[in-house]
Amino acid sequence: MSKTATKQLNSTAASLLGFLHDGPMSGWDLVAQAQVRIGDFWTITQSQVYRELAAMDAAGLVVKGEAGARERTPYRITHAGREAFREWISRDPGGETMRVPLLLTLHFGAHLDPARLDRIIAANREIHQDRLEHYLAKDTAEMTTQERATVAFGLGYERAVLEWFDRLPEVLERT
Repeated sequence: MSKTATKQLNSTAASLLGFLHDGPMSGWDLVAQAQVRIGDFWTITQSQVYRELAAMDAAGLVVKGEAGARERTPYRITHAGREAFREWISRDPGGETMRVPLLLTLHFGAHLDPARLDRIIAANREIHQDRLEHYLAKDTAEMTTQERATVAFGLGYERAVLEWFDRLPEVLERT
């Protein structure tokens, strides 16, 4: 696969190829794997999975198998798919782009009733508290060291966000 083709491989497609290293899977199986294995930090929708599988099949990165039980069609990674994944995983991923809806709401919060803004903040704090508890409940014994690293990031991130929530009344000059 050429460098130009690798640049076209997006992170969603690459993650599907990563899962297919474990063996053939249907789109439904891939959605389930994504939710369990990377859902804490990367979201993939069912429509994205099927769109990417069709594109990767057309590009020769995966091969579509025969429909099985419940009309589930397994896909298998090809040699070209393994090469594309190897090139993708070897690249520098670059910096992340933060999209935090709460921060957008806070930025324009002067246009909201303060009580409504407080309810929004409280609801979002609860979301992050739940996420922290989710990370704390994970059994890392069965994980690879790389998977444990992502859980450690999640723990640190959620703790930092909760600390920020604790300081927010002072920042908003509501102490």
